[in-house]
Amino acid sequence: MATVTTGNPLTDARRLVIKIGSSLLIDPATGKVRDDWLRALASDIAAARGRGQDVAIVSSGAISLGRGQLGLRRTRPKLEESQAAAAIGQVQLARAWQEVLEAHDITCGQILVTFGATENRRQYLNARSTLDTLFHMGAVPVINENDTVATREIRYGDNDRLAARVAQMISADCLVLFSDVAGLFTADPSVDQDATLIREVHALDDSIMALAGESRSGLGVGGMLTKLQAAEIAMAAGCNMAICDGRKLNPLRQLAEGGDGTWFRAAATPRTARKQWIASALKPAGTVLVDAGAAQALRRGRSLLPAGVKDVEGNFDRGDAVWVRAMDGTVLGRGLSAYSAENARRIAGHNSRDIENLLGYRGRDEMIHRDDLVLETSPSSESSAATLTTEKEGAS
Repeated sequence: MATVTTGNPLTDARRLVIKIGSSLLIDPATGKVRDDWLRALASDIAAARGRGQDVAIVSSGAISLGRGQLGLRRTRPKLEESQAAAAIGQVQLARAWQEVLEAHDITCGQILVTFGATENRRQYLNARSTLDTLFHMGAVPVINENDTVATREIRYGDNDRLAARVAQMISADCLVLFSDVAGLFTADPSVDQDATLIREVHALDDSIMALAGESRSGLGVGGMLTKLQAAEIAMAAGCNMAICDGRKLNPLRQLAEGGDGTWFRAAATPRTARKQWIASALKPAGTVLVDAGAAQALRRGRSLLPAGVKDVEGNFDRGDAVWVRAMDGTVLGRGLSAYSAENARRIAGHNSRDIENLLGYRGRDEMIHRDDLVLETSPSSESSAATLTTEKEGAS
């Protein structure tokens, strides 16, 4: 069930997602933010940034804050009441995060998403691009489900799985779910004094999933089941995930220093998992034919630029998988196109600096970025015989 491995997946991570539940952030007696706790966590986030890590925050609390403001006392209000509470509470939540992060000279940006935004390919790509740009600009995204517009049928209903999808979206190395328990136990520790903490999990088999329980906080809607479902998403994306007790001050620092928690260890890295997904899970919707110079550059680990594209076949959208072939038909690999087939044809053969004039907007310099490209180990003219592997690192 648990084989302890070396290394600290938190401090070793390049990109980190932190999820905070309502029961930690909001004082149930007052309906207001636990200011001391939030300030302490902000100092932990500043320390992570000092280690050179990108940090994204998935924060619950908007509905709870809005309910307190509106005087709603029911544990489970009507959908319309929750949406109204979210509209009011989201303002307070964003302000709270802004204030505590600004004390460390950290700029934050608010992103509200729905289930559809992580399932719809175009919205997914747009959200990923926005998050990557925020990281590039040195900002910390604060993310929450857009409860003001989502209905029960099209929402996550918990931020555990949303956080895992965000981690998957941004190729995060580590996801931390702060909870009101120390992690995953062999039994419910509130009723079984012999329950023991499981330190590491390497596979989510039936015996692990059977340990899921229900939430008892009255504020959050997620229980252990949603956390294990989040672990499934994260581990498949090559992201290590921790469940740990977040009730004490500086919970991230304590976890970084080896504090209690359950680590779900991914077998692959985010980059490797993404490459495997591109290589095996996506059916190419078209083909781009490249010249000899571009083919050589791809084998050296470079991205595919429009200048090296000679022709475009098929009908595909931005973000779809496409075959990459040499002019003689040899399959070089497959990748995710940064442009639709229509726009790819317009910019094919042109320098990247001409993209804005050709399309009317400034898109990516690359037709296919090297991170979205998987090359063949032995090029073949038969796509069905292709054996794909990740290419070596190199400059665009």
